Amino acid sequence: MRAFACPHCSALVFFENSVCLTCGTEIGFSRAERTIVRADGRHRCANRRTATCNWFADGPGALCDCCVLTRTRPADGDTDALAAFALTEQAKRRLLYQLDDLALPVVGRNEDPRGGLAFDLLSSAHEPVTTGHASGVVTLDLAEGDAGYRERMRVQLAEPYRTLLGHLRHETGHWYWEVLVDRPGRNDDFRALFGDERESYADALERHYSSAPPEGWEDRYVSSYATAHPWEDWAETFAHYLHIRDTSQTAAAFGISVRGPLDAREDLTSEPHESEKDFDAIVAAWLPLTYALNAVNRSMGHTDLYPFVLAPTVLDKLRFVHDLVIARPSYVPA
Repeated sequence: MRAFACPHCSALVFFENSVCLTCGTEIGFSRAERTIVRADGRHRCANRRTATCNWFADGPGALCDCCVLTRTRPADGDTDALAAFALTEQAKRRLLYQLDDLALPVVGRNEDPRGGLAFDLLSSAHEPVTTGHASGVVTLDLAEGDAGYRERMRVQLAEPYRTLLGHLRHETGHWYWEVLVDRPGRNDDFRALFGDERESYADALERHYSSAPPEGWEDRYVSSYATAHPWEDWAETFAHYLHIRDTSQTAAAFGISVRGPLDAREDLTSEPHESEKDFDAIVAAWLPLTYALNAVNRSMGHTDLYPFVLAPTVLDKLRFVHDLVIARPSYVPA
């Protein structure tokens, strides 16, 4: 995430702000301009209150480009689910910002689910909900918006990292396998690194949940869940790549550099640094940054902020994702 400044007083503002807390100017995010702008003469998203959305829409009463991607949401009277819905939409706006920033294709909702990303945000308080994906349609259980539930599941499933944004990045990653790997015909290159995705997905998941991950999995996978199936390995790796790119970009935007090649910049809202296209430069900046962040967390009495070790094979997989993302494929909906 890049840093943003108030268009009136130039004070730093957050991506989620609707008002500059320094001067009181009404502001919001313009996707077309990719920055925070004045609200003067612009139409607020219809989800301004329901989803605390600060994006602008094309007309009065319309949804913004991000909110319109949600096909299903809780009913207006479902207070608990709506609170989780607002948190999920906030994470989704960050996701869409990053996908745009990486020039990855994002296509609006239509009758053909292969046409692009769409989201069903459902509450399991009323019926069973399985977080998952289906050719671009991402289903998320809004129970993940409850910090207590999310922490219980994190411990139960032995996951070092579990967030709403992480879920969204993982599940959308499944669609980008179709876009970046399957449709362009890069399956052989994929299989050489990740394995053969034609293995039964159902059998693989059953085996994963009924037994411990293979010994030494840390040498080949970014997470234990990535061992379940090549598709899950890709989705976990893709999500992790987004974690790295976003966090590195945020650190650089605020002038944080820990013995890495990305120099601190006086202009916090500048355009992408050329080294963001160089995977080796990204890793060279990322690893020292994670050491520092972990040390800071420990000084505050917390566990490591970044509890991962990137083995050489994992780095090869991340490089594979990076090369496909940088290629920025053109995509026409099926």
